[in-house]
Amino acid sequence: MDTLDRKLLGLLRTNARLSIAALAHQLKVSRGTVSNRINKLESSGVIVGYSVKLKPDITPNLIVAWMSILIEGNDSRTVLAKLLGEPGVTAIHSTNGRWDLLVELQADNLAGLSGILERIRLIKGISNTETSIHLSSYKS
Repeated sequence: MDTLDRKLLGLLRTNARLSIAALAHQLKVSRGTVSNRINKLESSGVIVGYSVKLKPDITPNLIVAWMSILIEGNDSRTVLAKLLGEPGVTAIHSTNGRWDLLVELQADNLAGLSGILERIRLIKGISNTETSIHLSSYKS
């Protein structure tokens, strides 16, 4: 990846719906160059998809929580496979320090969150967890 690719990715992160023409205009290159770069980034796996961001208040009752997870021994792959199959898990991040994973959870209500926490805590290979409920955001 070169500087042009990084600038292109930055524009797409801000607004993935920008047209090829708009991207080309902002980058001061041809539409063909932008199209070829995007195709290359997609085929090489740098760009793996596009998504929609929703306003945080569009689902006012949605509960978001963060679960820190400590994994026993060498069970990382098993734990990750189980977490990837859990519908309440929306993101998984590996970390350093006290915890091995930081997992974002979403539920429609507290009972739903409780069920997610219970299912995760039963996963073989998880030795400890700590969960915090997301109250508000100041920058995203």
